Amino acid sequence: MTPAQQLTAFLSKYDGDIQRTARAALAKLRKLLPGAIELVYDNYNALVIGFGPSERASDAIVSIALYPKWVTLFFLEGHRLRDPHKLLGGGGKIVRQIRLESAADLDRPEIVALIEQAADGTEFVKRRLVIESISAKQRPRRPAR
Repeated sequence: MTPAQQLTAFLSKYDGDIQRTARAALAKLRKLLPGAIELVYDNYNALVIGFGPSERASDAIVSIALYPKWVTLFFLEGHRLRDPHKLLGGGGKIVRQIRLESAADLDRPEIVALIEQAADGTEFVKRRLVIESISAKQRPRRPAR
């Protein structure tokens, strides 16, 4: 399978609303960060797609993570961002996040400004989708009924 086919298979494990939010969020992030390399991690806890200038995870700027009930936008150097609207959550030393109610959140000027600020000075070369890891054991991707 190609990386795109693999990503489609990973996304298909989630309920429709999560899939739609994730697909739309990916499309918006691809427009906001043209040329970014997308690193995919189908981990134990979540499906994570990071955007950065290289295949090094430590270079990633932002990522989205899919959980059974929500999608979260992570800023991997979020502690450095100016956040006048107090949108960023998280109490760790570095990473900050915003839980997306829908992909339309990525159209909000204050969120776009955070993404642009996070990517400021980063040179993206050519978009590529890279499957980095697939965990053999995973939590359920759909909420318990």
